[in-house]
Amino acid sequence: MIIIDGPAELGGELTVQGAKNSTLPLLAAALLCKGQTVLHNCPDLSDVDTAMEILEHVGCRCKREGHDLVIDNAVSCCEIPEELMRSMRSSIVFLGAMVARCGEVRLCFPGGCELGPRPIDLHLASLRRLGVEIDESGGWLCCRAPRGIEGAYVSLAFPSVGATENLILAAVCGKGTTIIANAAREPEICDLCEYLNRCGGRVYGAGESCVIIDGVKELYGCEHRVMPDRIAAVTYMAAAAVTGGNITLKDVDNTHILPMLAPFEESGCEVRQLGGCLNIMAPRRLGPVKHIRTMPYPGFPTDAQPAVMAMAAVGRGTSVFVENIFENRYRHAEGLGRMGAKIKIEGKVAVVEGVERLGGAAVDAADLRGGAALVVAGLAAHGRTQVTGGHFIRRGYEDITGRFADLGARIREE
Repeated sequence: MIIIDGPAELGGELTVQGAKNSTLPLLAAALLCKGQTVLHNCPDLSDVDTAMEILEHVGCRCKREGHDLVIDNAVSCCEIPEELMRSMRSSIVFLGAMVARCGEVRLCFPGGCELGPRPIDLHLASLRRLGVEIDESGGWLCCRAPRGIEGAYVSLAFPSVGATENLILAAVCGKGTTIIANAAREPEICDLCEYLNRCGGRVYGAGESCVIIDGVKELYGCEHRVMPDRIAAVTYMAAAAVTGGNITLKDVDNTHILPMLAPFEESGCEVRQLGGCLNIMAPRRLGPVKHIRTMPYPGFPTDAQPAVMAMAAVGRGTSVFVENIFENRYRHAEGLGRMGAKIKIEGKVAVVEGVERLGGAAVDAADLRGGAALVVAGLAAHGRTQVTGGHFIRRGYEDITGRFADLGARIREE
């Protein structure tokens, strides 16, 4: 349980953690590389711990030294246990790497946050194009590449981040050339491809809608620094906004923040960017964020929607959200309502009528980003807010209570 006594005006400096959504595919990619991989700037998160357990189970040796992870590749097992797969939604990213490394893999469907159906069929159909034979039975996937991974043209029906990552990981050491059309363009894809190319891969077009992979025979481990977490950054920006605060975020890639700036500027925040730092200074009362429509990158990310909804809840006027990625991405709205927010939801659309103030309440975190949004709202609420389900939040935020306390919040975890 996270307990917040609000309100609090946040101020000070904060260093943004490494990106969870980049660290996990990078750890999967380490399976493909001979020798040792060293990843710097890795966040201390439960999802990262789970990924390291998966690596250790299949035979790798993993060691954490502060924010550095050292992986010695020595794969000896081609099955991932059910308990590890079901504890992390992103665990499916190990599918492409394992089948490329071992020629076969047995794993179950992933678990994690319940955000609605995730198109695993897109991953499977894409890998079948590369010569992977997949048998689905009893909730398990048995995958084999009897002739090895074979290059092919794959056009994705939707620019899925996970499917793009799985295809890249499977094809980078495959035969011939693989072309991915309508590929995901997220910065985390670029980070993965940069690592693979430094290891000897030949991946072109990362960050564009067409990615080309020329298969190579071998990859060799290297050192790589994980990109900053853009979703964690926008969460701390939202916290500054709802509290009328003034904070500076260090170790930020401002180019990654650009698609998320509009609601902050529309609501009256002053955002200044300089090098690897970002300063946000909020007004005493926010305006509406107007209209947010979640889309694949470079559109507004679905992971940032809950925190920005917490902003809209205390802003003047009406804000409209349209969620186009996950059908269950509004589960935090119930908790915000318990705190006094006025939110009406109809299918993919949420209409938020801003209120002057929120009140502390006992609320439940149902998923990672929604839980973080409830903490953000609790920082602005009058009285005590108790957020249960802190284990969801620990999946993606490193010491969120300690970081907010350093900025002046009265917050603790029990």
